Amino acid sequence: MGKVGAAPAATPTPRMFKKILVANRGEIALRVIRAARELDIATVAVYSTADAESLHVKFADEAVCIGPPAAKQSYLHIPAIISAAEITAADAIHPGYGFLSENAHFAEICAQCGFRFIGPSPQAIRTMGDKIEARRAMAKVGLHSLPGSPEPLTTDAAALSLAKEIGLPLIIKAAAGGGGRGMKIVRNETELPKLLAVARREAGAAFGNDSVYIERYVEHPRHIEFQVAADLYGNVIHLGERECSVQRRYQKLIEESPSPAMTEKKRREVGERIVEALKKLGYSNVGTIELLMDERGELYFMEMNTRIQVEHPVTEMVTRIDLLRLQILLAAGYPLPYRQEDIQFHGHAIECRINAEDPVTFAPSPGQITAYNTPGGAGIRVDSHVTQDATVVPYYDSLLAKLIVHDSDRDQALRRMRSAMKEFVVEGVRTNIPFHHRMLVNPDFVAGRYDTTIVRRMMEES
Repeated sequence: MGKVGAAPAATPTPRMFKKILVANRGEIALRVIRAARELDIATVAVYSTADAESLHVKFADEAVCIGPPAAKQSYLHIPAIISAAEITAADAIHPGYGFLSENAHFAEICAQCGFRFIGPSPQAIRTMGDKIEARRAMAKVGLHSLPGSPEPLTTDAAALSLAKEIGLPLIIKAAAGGGGRGMKIVRNETELPKLLAVARREAGAAFGNDSVYIERYVEHPRHIEFQVAADLYGNVIHLGERECSVQRRYQKLIEESPSPAMTEKKRREVGERIVEALKKLGYSNVGTIELLMDERGELYFMEMNTRIQVEHPVTEMVTRIDLLRLQILLAAGYPLPYRQEDIQFHGHAIECRINAEDPVTFAPSPGQITAYNTPGGAGIRVDSHVTQDATVVPYYDSLLAKLIVHDSDRDQALRRMRSAMKEFVVEGVRTNIPFHHRMLVNPDFVAGRYDTTIVRRMMEES
């Protein structure tokens, strides 16, 4: 395997874009538009008929309807997006997160049609999008994963043999995706063949690839991720870690930076290893290295997300660096404007995702918003695409807003978040705001002694 994100033989002369098409919707589309506006770059919004009245459509310089509500016919429809870029004379395309953001074929099509894809190379996306290939690539540069299968599992016999070697419990994972789809926990060898079959079916249906692998399962893990940035000239930095262990069914609900489980020494050591690994791999643009921390505090590579993350604002708050602006600069061929020693961490930041969903069952809750009030004050930020009288449509994810707070330390940030959450009002649809009220006073969360089981345990106690 060659370098996963190696720059082309002739790196581009830095040249700022004149117009960016935003191939996404919701709050991340607005976030890209704001970053582009500050760089004096014109923007094009694309939208489905369900999003005709959305804020990203209103605030972009131009807007093009690309299809009906179904994502496959609009936000995932590559010909429609490329056509919109052509008719508006855009020179770059920002994919945001989700949808086509980690689609290597889309990145290739953008390049073939003369549009700069604001993200890493297609080769890097393809390699890191395959979890087995990513594990193999990162192991070669010193970032090891939990003990598991080095290749896709093709037979039940091979899986059973590996299970005896690694020991139980195990977790089955889809090679081509995440979000909990295709994941199965195995606690008894006799159930392994059945769960493998189920995992393959789920992986094939969700990702068009039924390859799966297994690895040792950690009962009480913490989910830690490092933000990275790299230019086309071999320069790489990390911007510290985020803790993302408050999850339900592998979907993140609260993130914070720095992690209560990390020390300055460990941050420096792990960060240096990640930077050196990405230099060897030739990665460029922003990305996130996701790690699992076991009960002993050991960290293992899980996967790399080759895009901007939903939770990027907590890193922005503690580093005072605009990651969307940085993405655009790097894609335009500019060198990193920071060295590692320039990155300083200030205080503590927490993000709560406000979703249109039942606070107990987490079932989606579409409908019309009849009242909407967001908190304000020092150290409070709300990233949202929602307004009063807006309609929450059932076709996409349920994220309404991200409430982010920043303060001098974790205790003060928690106090600020609890206060801000009391001012957040959404009526007309159900939201998970009551869930956040409970979590923000949960003794384990307040003490910083929590792992990815905290949501399940809290819900079971109610």
